[in-house]
Amino acid sequence: MKDELFNFSRKVAHYKEVLAHTEIYRKVWKDSLKDKLVTFLEGAVKEVGLDATVEVSSNLENLEAVSLSLGTVKSGMYKKINNDFNRHMIKNNGSLIYQQLFNGKIIVIVQYPFIENYGEPRAPKTIAIYRPEELKDPFCVRHLEEFIQEITDWEDFDDDEPNKKIGFELNFPPPKEG
Repeated sequence: MKDELFNFSRKVAHYKEVLAHTEIYRKVWKDSLKDKLVTFLEGAVKEVGLDATVEVSSNLENLEAVSLSLGTVKSGMYKKINNDFNRHMIKNNGSLIYQQLFNGKIIVIVQYPFIENYGEPRAPKTIAIYRPEELKDPFCVRHLEEFIQEITDWEDFDDDEPNKKIGFELNFPPPKEG
């Protein structure tokens, strides 16, 4: 019977190893990685003069996130209610998020800007998923660069590049060529 269960036994051993890694990854996040990310991101935005805030979301244990947010502002668009009042459309300027996954690994996500009540927000972009020991400063620098490029592209939307889509699903038909 042992020979027949050899492959199953190996798979069970691997399963137990994966479960053990989850506990280790969660401990690394709690003991050092979360604070390291906060310190790194705060230092980076201060160094380059980017108006952003770093926040820790800890509503759920072992599903925490560190977010670099570009904030929320009036979009500059509004609905006139009457001569005295306008209802402003609020714009979220986007975020770079380091989120713990259920297995203790870290997913890095770009949350695109969106304007409330103006189309559907663009789905977030997953940059990568890392084991905590893989998440080094050079990777974080690349994440910041990719984040700011994605946000800049979103903000600079125009029709110069065919098939370049802004983060909205609107009821406007695509322009006809010709």
